[in-house]
Amino acid sequence: MRARVLSGIQPSGNLHIGNYLGALRNWVRSQKDYECFFCIVDLHAITAYQEPAELQAKIRELAALFLAAGIDPKQSAIFAQSDVHAHTELAWMLTCVTPMGWLERMTQFKAKSAKQESVGDGIFQYPVLMAADILLYQAAIVPVGDDQSQHLELTRDIATRFNSLYGDTFVVPKTDLPSVGARIMGLDDPTAKMSKSAIGSGHAIALLDDPAKIQKTMMRATTDSNPEVNFETMGPGVANLLTIYQAFGEKTNEEMRAEFAGMRYGDLKKRVAGMVIAKLEPLQAEYHRIVAEPGYLDGILQEGKERAAPVANQTVATAKSRMGLYKSLATI
Repeated sequence: MRARVLSGIQPSGNLHIGNYLGALRNWVRSQKDYECFFCIVDLHAITAYQEPAELQAKIRELAALFLAAGIDPKQSAIFAQSDVHAHTELAWMLTCVTPMGWLERMTQFKAKSAKQESVGDGIFQYPVLMAADILLYQAAIVPVGDDQSQHLELTRDIATRFNSLYGDTFVVPKTDLPSVGARIMGLDDPTAKMSKSAIGSGHAIALLDDPAKIQKTMMRATTDSNPEVNFETMGPGVANLLTIYQAFGEKTNEEMRAEFAGMRYGDLKKRVAGMVIAKLEPLQAEYHRIVAEPGYLDGILQEGKERAAPVANQTVATAKSRMGLYKSLATI
């Protein structure tokens, strides 16, 4: 039996090249080695207000982008988190075994709560729902970025605590995870990771941006005070542009030095923009083909739910039994 992989993305903001190079491309490659569950985590998205019609549209857009990037629905389950009710049921059960102190230590909660007078309880409980997402599918592999590593460690702690209290129930996911891909920084601020939620037209290149917009965004990217590419003294902005090119082109370090050493920044930006445009063109074409086919996305999400729900429901049934919760005669 192949080990299971679980990962997800929120349907908020615009999926960008950092999401593709850091996650989606690796998800596609993992399909041949693992049993994969890829979740559109809409319940996580509503920890901040989402305009309802826009959220529904973003769920479908994200599903189409998963497919356009190369995730094969014959190999992997693609589904909406809220469509599998076991996610919220297990989240409550895990909340009851998770000390508040563990959640209060989460750096994302502390950072978000420090920026506003009050935050919704969903922000506080977010890591428990994430733990439920992972533990429902007994996932051994959870490819996450550095910003989610603390939440993954919390998932391990929650699983270990539950297993200690009620007997072995959950697979404790590994921490020695495979690479999650290139880390792409913001084009306007190369010291901050590229984000779907960042405000500003110069921050990110979305997967659905047209060539003219990609070119314009790239030409405005932050570099440094040097006149040309110097691999020994370059700043983070230039390094980020080179990382984007290298990741899309799958170039070696030697090839990068041979191609870019001494290149003026204007030419560098044009070269990187050209690479990005060329690599996104087939993805965008496939995306538009998918969304033009009536009923196709709904069918894919339904099939994904039908594959995910039995696995999730079995885990919940086991957890409920271990905790001593009521079991009706109809389920015996």
